Amino acid sequence: MTKIGLEIHCQLTKLESKLFCNCKADYRNLTPNSNICPICIGLPGSLPILNKKAVEKAAMISLALGCQIPEQISFFRKNYFYPDLPKNFQITQYNAYGPTSIGSDGSIQIEGKEIRIRRIQIEEDPGRLVYEGISEKTQITLVDYNRAGTPLVEIVTEPDFENPRQVRIFLNVLADLVENLEVSDPYLEGAMRVDGNISVEKGNRVEIKNVGSFRDIEKALHFEITRQQSLVDRNIEVAAETRHWDEARKITVSARSKEEEQDYRYLPEADIPLVTITQDKIDNLRKQMPESIVAKKERYIKKYGIPTQVAEVLSSDKFYSDLFEKAHTESNAKEIANIITTDLMGFADTREKKIDLKVTHRHISDLADAIVGNKITRNSGKAALYEMIKTGKSFSEIVSSLDLGSVSNASSLEKIIDEVFKEEEKAVKEAKQNPDTINYIVGKVMRKTKGKADPSTTLEIIRKKLLSA
Repeated sequence: MTKIGLEIHCQLTKLESKLFCNCKADYRNLTPNSNICPICIGLPGSLPILNKKAVEKAAMISLALGCQIPEQISFFRKNYFYPDLPKNFQITQYNAYGPTSIGSDGSIQIEGKEIRIRRIQIEEDPGRLVYEGISEKTQITLVDYNRAGTPLVEIVTEPDFENPRQVRIFLNVLADLVENLEVSDPYLEGAMRVDGNISVEKGNRVEIKNVGSFRDIEKALHFEITRQQSLVDRNIEVAAETRHWDEARKITVSARSKEEEQDYRYLPEADIPLVTITQDKIDNLRKQMPESIVAKKERYIKKYGIPTQVAEVLSSDKFYSDLFEKAHTESNAKEIANIITTDLMGFADTREKKIDLKVTHRHISDLADAIVGNKITRNSGKAALYEMIKTGKSFSEIVSSLDLGSVSNASSLEKIIDEVFKEEEKAVKEAKQNPDTINYIVGKVMRKTKGKADPSTTLEIIRKKLLSA
């Protein structure tokens, strides 16, 4: 039996400053080692000052995952030497004397399976190692301390995953959750990193460290299951060790023997006093939390009649659900949901493409109103949307320039349908005998009108003509 547990490091990217000092939390695109101070690089005599907002954001994550938050939280020093850890210890949380980390004993459901959350802890990120050089012989390692002290939460699960697919689904759900809470942008480079702990039956536990993408952790776990099972089948012991994912070769490679808890020599952090979290504070945080993804999905279904699958996709993506909230009215909500999930998500399916979108909620609202009011067909609407994405021009400008207006006038449609009846006599005879073939004639009308014919009006006229022909 395969057992998989995760340790997810999620940066609190929505904060302005680091966890224990006033340096910027957003270290990306800054000159190396320019975003540092005596506190975040651990100079002697410097004292950490806890970021209150970081505690609040972490508490929100705990609440969203159904965790228990203790009355008091405390911090510890996790001692180990590594080049990107300037003070040779990391300030983190550790349940040494009972639960004192920001959350414990939570859970999350994925496809009907409960994944238990063992604990959630607040900690500082270390710096970054940057490797330069073409080959191993010429490669050098540089250290950038800009990231040191960046606030993050570590989410530790129980070993409840049975296969890598469940892991991928869980991480997608978790990423959507923290994005919806407005505590993190999980799709930024390095904002969410995963350690996977995996063992097969009769084998020791192996840790795969610091995998930066959900796709890669799934591949790494698949590889590791195969590797460990192969060893067990040949009666070779699976070593308890830490391994890294080699993205180029698509394999895991041994890094070091597995550390145990005692190896880190956890010590209470004397420079940070106990933090009391009252019930009133927790209640206030609950009130500040945005509507959950599940609640949002249910509202879309019940209030607007949006199909379950569409509501699920729309509610789980914060960017697009925010766009929906700004664009919709009671009358066009269902159409807007379809436009966003069927068309817009196909055009802009990555974070970078979303950022570059020139489409606003006004574009989407005008487009949906036109489709609902039969002023434009669904096919023409898709063409209009594509032009709005490319140019940012208003809906009315694009409809006018591309001549996309709907052909819904009965007399105009009758003339076109009469032409099709003359050209497709065999199809007309067949449609009289078998109504299921009417769609062929509808398709011909659509081609003649370049997709601008109103489908319902077209179908109604064709049926009447077939009865009288």
